[in-house]
Amino acid sequence: MNTINQEKEDKLVFRIIMAISVLIFIAVIVLNRKVLPAPIELPSWTYLLPKLNAFINGTCTILLLLSLYFIKNKNIAAHKAVNLSAFALSSVFLVSYVVFHWIAPQTYYPENAPNANLYYVILVSHIALAALVLPLVLLSFYRGLQMQVDLHKKIVRFAYPIWLYVTITGVIVYLMISPYYPA
Repeated sequence: MNTINQEKEDKLVFRIIMAISVLIFIAVIVLNRKVLPAPIELPSWTYLLPKLNAFINGTCTILLLLSLYFIKNKNIAAHKAVNLSAFALSSVFLVSYVVFHWIAPQTYYPENAPNANLYYVILVSHIALAALVLPLVLLSFYRGLQMQVDLHKKIVRFAYPIWLYVTITGVIVYLMISPYYPA
């Protein structure tokens, strides 16, 4: 592919990635604001979703660490397979997260709890960085799959630690809020 066509493709992919990222961010905000009607009766599996999400986040943490191990050992095929698995699991997480926040009532961390300030610091940083990391992950995947290794590495220097932080703090947020979910 010549340089002009590659630049056009890159611009198109960048626009698509940004559009997807913005649409997902807006969807999450809308669902958290309870703008859309939720079911009158919650399905019995509703409160299994946060546990599933924590499991997915924990699994993604392990996969991301394996990804780093594989690339450091120049096993590109394993690195790619592990990253694609982490991406697929993160996609399942996103669907599960959206469904849960659409149908379940909001659960609040008690303001008088001893760790309330810590919880909110972790939660806010988790949410902000999760929104930031999505386009970075998508761009790094695009560059990696195109075998544009130098550009992939530049993006991953930022995306990887943020994605790792988001997966770890996702588990921590769940562990901290789960005692307050309705029985």
